[in-house]
Amino acid sequence: MKYNFDKIIERRGTDSVKYDLLKPLYGREDLIPMWVADMDFEVPDFIREALAKRLEHPIYGYTWRPSRFYEIIAGWLERRHAWTVRTKTISFSPGIVPALNLCVLGYTEPGDKILVQPPVYFPFFTAIENHNRKLVYNELIEKDGEYTMDFEDLESSFKDGVKFMLFCHPHNPVGRAWSESELKRLAALCVQYNVKIVSDEIHSDLLLFGNKHIPLASIGEDISNLCITCIAPSKTFNLAGMHSSAVIIENPKMKAVYDKIMDDIHVGSGNLFGMVAMESAYSKGDAWLEELLKYLEGNFTFMAEFIRDNIPEITVSPLQATYLTWLGFEKLGMDDEALNKFIIHKAKLGLLAGSKFGPGGEIYQRINIATPREVLQEGLMRLSQAVKSS
Repeated sequence: MKYNFDKIIERRGTDSVKYDLLKPLYGREDLIPMWVADMDFEVPDFIREALAKRLEHPIYGYTWRPSRFYEIIAGWLERRHAWTVRTKTISFSPGIVPALNLCVLGYTEPGDKILVQPPVYFPFFTAIENHNRKLVYNELIEKDGEYTMDFEDLESSFKDGVKFMLFCHPHNPVGRAWSESELKRLAALCVQYNVKIVSDEIHSDLLLFGNKHIPLASIGEDISNLCITCIAPSKTFNLAGMHSSAVIIENPKMKAVYDKIMDDIHVGSGNLFGMVAMESAYSKGDAWLEELLKYLEGNFTFMAEFIRDNIPEITVSPLQATYLTWLGFEKLGMDDEALNKFIIHKAKLGLLAGSKFGPGGEIYQRINIATPREVLQEGLMRLSQAVKSS
């Protein structure tokens, strides 16, 4: 392999959320942090070189995004996901979470019902409740660690007045890569009941073990006219601090709504270096990504085998996408509060409590495995020792 994902890089003292907020959030600093969804791998050399080249120019004034920026995004989507996107359908956002909030504000009114599928990425909840919309749950169905959509409940909610949905695709935290048949069934219901849908596809490049990502809007023209697709290089290339994302809206009237609210609150200019990083990632990142995916597959396989052989009390949900693994602790017989204390103070790990992801997340923890294998092994050994001594 050309790239070294085993390299351990000291991140403490860099104002890293993942490392430097351990004390305020967890009460101690001697934890292995495996919670925030960024990677402990260095940003690819070609991105750092592009940034360094731009830094050589001594002025960093107001900038705009030329046609090249949109063409590079469209090219990436075509190469990686066989999705042909017209550049005029692409807008900008300083992040996926801001885009979720902008869409809630732009396409719904106070009191409207908005549906999510928990256990799910928790900013979905605040994007709805902080703007006085009504949160509706369509809880995923879990069987033997695998998750599926509850389509009967979904249709019932649509019949009951839901007109907007936030969809996690691939799903964080349960690691599902939704199948074509599932997406077609979801799309058909959205079209039947005229439900607009934001498809958060930030993890769409991180498909593992032969799974493929199918953009929801690519299913057909009917659903594309109801769909807002959000993507970013932040998870794929470890660029979360660059705050640069893309929003694809193929319905011209819906795109006009989004662009207007972006213009109204003046957040559309973005970050100069975020643009440079995004262009470099999406134009040169294919080979690096392929190596990353192999390493992540190796990390998951290592973790699953370690837990099977050493901590059978913990269940591991299958991982089809993302680098975020969903661990079940029901067999330990603890409630959420006791489990969180156990993970922090006995295992000395900084994981993310499953209860943060809403209904169905209780007695689970999310672990980020995008770290050098030596670090992952140390974390799993700490967890094993803690379980054996409990």
